[in-house]
Amino acid sequence: MRLVRLAVVRDVLRSRRFYERVALAVIVVRALRQINQQNRASAMERLAAWDKRQVHRLEVKAQQQVRAAKGTRRMIRSRPSKDLPQKMRQT
Repeated sequence: MRLVRLAVVRDVLRSRRFYERVALAVIVVRALRQINQQNRASAMERLAAWDKRQVHRLEVKAQQQVRAAKGTRRMIRSRPSKDLPQKMRQT
């Protein structure tokens, strides 16, 4: 049985078809690996762009809140108009 197996292995290793299949398998594996790397790079670029948009959105929102808070402080510090009660009576 061992001699039969050894003979089969020897024939396979001598076969040109075997080496063609091995070469094709190597090419396919390398191509798939490159495709996978490109997909991961593309996904990371999309993720980075999304993150950048989110950071910008949060910065804009924070600036709006700061402006609103400053406006509120100005309103609190300002004195009410002297003619405000008269205006309220006229309406």
